[in-house]
Amino acid sequence: MSNVQIETVTRKQLCYESDLYIDVRSPAEFAEYRLPGAVNLPLFTNEERAKIGTIYKQQSREAAIEAGVAIYAPKWPDFFAKAKELQQQAPDKRMVVYCWRGGMRSKTVAATLALLGIECYQLEGGIRSFRQYVQQSLAEQAEKKRDYLVIAGHTGTRKTEILSRLAEKGYPVVDLEGLAGHRGSVFGHIGLAQKSQKQFEYELMARLQELDDSSYLIIEAESKRIGHIVLPEFIIEGKKRGTRVELVYPFWKRVEHIYNTYQPEQYASEIWEAVEKIKKYLTPQLYKELEALREQADYQKMFATLLEFYYDPRYAHAAKQYPSKAEVLEYSEIDTAVDKLISLIEQWKEQEVAR
Repeated sequence: MSNVQIETVTRKQLCYESDLYIDVRSPAEFAEYRLPGAVNLPLFTNEERAKIGTIYKQQSREAAIEAGVAIYAPKWPDFFAKAKELQQQAPDKRMVVYCWRGGMRSKTVAATLALLGIECYQLEGGIRSFRQYVQQSLAEQAEKKRDYLVIAGHTGTRKTEILSRLAEKGYPVVDLEGLAGHRGSVFGHIGLAQKSQKQFEYELMARLQELDDSSYLIIEAESKRIGHIVLPEFIIEGKKRGTRVELVYPFWKRVEHIYNTYQPEQYASEIWEAVEKIKKYLTPQLYKELEALREQADYQKMFATLLEFYYDPRYAHAAKQYPSKAEVLEYSEIDTAVDKLISLIEQWKEQEVAR
């Protein structure tokens, strides 16, 4: 094994279109963060990785290596078969193996595959080097001079859908909630798979790089956190100084949209768990009313009650933090909102150029 030549590539040499990435970290590590399009072929399960880590800390590096080999060796035929199948499916792609920091896991796999005739490369520094690149790139994005158009509006005004329509038409939209896999409220995780901070920052970086030539960005008015995701400070500052558009959508249409989005028949328990999380902010009388509506399965009325007595008052309070007034855009149909917003954006762009 020591005589096998392991070819390596650096982060700068990666090519997402023509590379096949094999991530040999545990499923939990892979789920948290990974290279674009990577395939997870883990050497160890989450539990096995934890066991080896404990041996490393409590005994020695050598003992951990021995334990790792004992666990990994029986898996090798299946691992090799999967790697060979992936190579056959994409014969023109360069296979790049990586782990966390380009250590023993990826080195072992790359060397063994090479020994058995599968050409592959090891990523120098592992995904850690990619993570450093993401952080550096976001720091560079923070230095760019850009205007911000901030789309605000009460809960249920269909801001995400409107932003998606704008993005389809080529406008420089950064869908922060979409990147986070979360809708922003205590209910925002329901029916979604929220991404990790690392994955969010990578996808944010990628989107900002796509919009590198744009002099402005369109974002939704978010708080500092979207679920457990913390937004970069430069996005928060851009929101504060940006030009705001306040979307105004009829109350009962908002209720209908929330009902359709959260699918209470399917996610009833998750919805009530979310209500329990905000219980301390509710009056006893309001909480009892929500309990009764839950028992009756009257979710439309429950959502209407939450909007009227919890979300709307909180939104009104938060809106006071902005020093300037927003441009108000009223609509009852999404197509109308998109058309009005495009007209407003074009006028705003002309004004910015004139300045």
